[in-house]
Amino acid sequence: MIMHFINLQWKSFFRSSSFGKGLALKLVMLFFGIYMLTALVATGAGLYFILRKIFPDQSPMWMLSQYMIYWILIELFFRYFLQKLPIMDIKPMLSFPIKKSAIAHYILGRSGFSMYNLMAPFFFLPFGIVLLFQGYPILNVIVWLLSIAAIVLCINYVNFIVNKSDKALAIIAGTIVILYGLDYFQVLPIKEFFGPIFHSLYQYPITVLVPMVLVMLVYWLNFKYLRNQIFLDASLKTKSKEAKTSDLAWTRRFGDMGPFLQLDLKMIWRNKRTKAQVFISLLFVFYGLIFYTQEIYANMMPMFAFLGIFMTGIFLSNFGQFIPAWDSSYYSMMMAQNIPLRKYLESKASLISVSVVVMFLLTIPYVYFGWEALAINFGSALYNLGVNIPMILYFGSFNKKRIELDKSPLGNMQGTSATQFLIILPVLGAPILIFTLCYLLFSVEAAVLVLCLLGIVGFALKSRLLDSITEQYRRKKYGMIAGFKEKDG
Repeated sequence: MIMHFINLQWKSFFRSSSFGKGLALKLVMLFFGIYMLTALVATGAGLYFILRKIFPDQSPMWMLSQYMIYWILIELFFRYFLQKLPIMDIKPMLSFPIKKSAIAHYILGRSGFSMYNLMAPFFFLPFGIVLLFQGYPILNVIVWLLSIAAIVLCINYVNFIVNKSDKALAIIAGTIVILYGLDYFQVLPIKEFFGPIFHSLYQYPITVLVPMVLVMLVYWLNFKYLRNQIFLDASLKTKSKEAKTSDLAWTRRFGDMGPFLQLDLKMIWRNKRTKAQVFISLLFVFYGLIFYTQEIYANMMPMFAFLGIFMTGIFLSNFGQFIPAWDSSYYSMMMAQNIPLRKYLESKASLISVSVVVMFLLTIPYVYFGWEALAINFGSALYNLGVNIPMILYFGSFNKKRIELDKSPLGNMQGTSATQFLIILPVLGAPILIFTLCYLLFSVEAAVLVLCLLGIVGFALKSRLLDSITEQYRRKKYGMIAGFKEKDG
């Protein structure tokens, strides 16, 4: 029966009406996947020597074990957004004498061959091979690799459970931040606590039974849940639940922009792809720790400018580059109504402005690494507010690719065109180039001042810029409507 399911899925893949249209994208994703796996193999093979060089007095296996807890939590966090749960059309099968347990086993078994389950083995297996060449015990290394495989499957099946709950996502993200914060500021020795636990998987081969038992337990929980959900009447029954709504009354104070802000906020919160943009943006607040904590970057002020523009403008870039494609499902209806296009664009600008301000406030603690970090982040935020917001709204007038908000964010390239790649140069490259030139010719203070002045000039010209951008949207209106109607475009 399992082979029959595989045969049906194979035919469904090649007989799909979108197979030919999406073949190019599938090939691009395939090459990208091969590149990622190759990079993982190279990193895994060189990790032993990297750790040996950085920590000459410590065993590479011991140092790796200390960071395993972060790997598990971070992989689970990203799988929530990226991993598409295996789905098969089971309704036609429910009228046939097919055991529900067979269907449930197939769905869970198929998820075990996910691309995401290959990433960890492609990283850890080369590392294990290097360990063998370095004289580590064969039995210990092999059992450790089996433990890693069991942990990967645990993450895979736990994602089945947490993927249905936003609260679980918040708990995972909060746990990552709290553990790293406690460890970084030496409040609690997190690495020293979890390190021996994961190192025991190598040191004591019998402990491989622990992750294997956990895999069977999580698998059984998922199997029990799926089997209880596979009913024909359950598929036909209309799902009803208490609606949770918020009128967002506070947006009324923004006048004519209020309704547009309400739509944007509800869209962001109710759709996984837009919600992912928010969580990813918040996560990148910690991006600076990678560079600020390294002495090699201590005097590289252009790198600080990159961090300032990137961290304060991450939501600006991720969300703003797809304006107005986020509204593509009903954009033609909006354009057919007596809706002020200027207010529509102002609401987008206001939403992005709030994100820039919030992101800057979250980066204030980086003053711990010097006043230059705070000053550059402030100048970068002003530049983003005054220059990059009008610029990204202008480039939005060239968007003609439709976005389906109900689609999974996994490998989702909807809305992506050449515009998204070209916009990187003026939005990210221009301010860094300006800052670098002023810094080399004058000083850090002068470079920050120039960014601030450009942002202030952008504020002063905000009304005129929005008028010009509004006219640009009016000229492009019919082309954008036609593009948004092409669902497979």
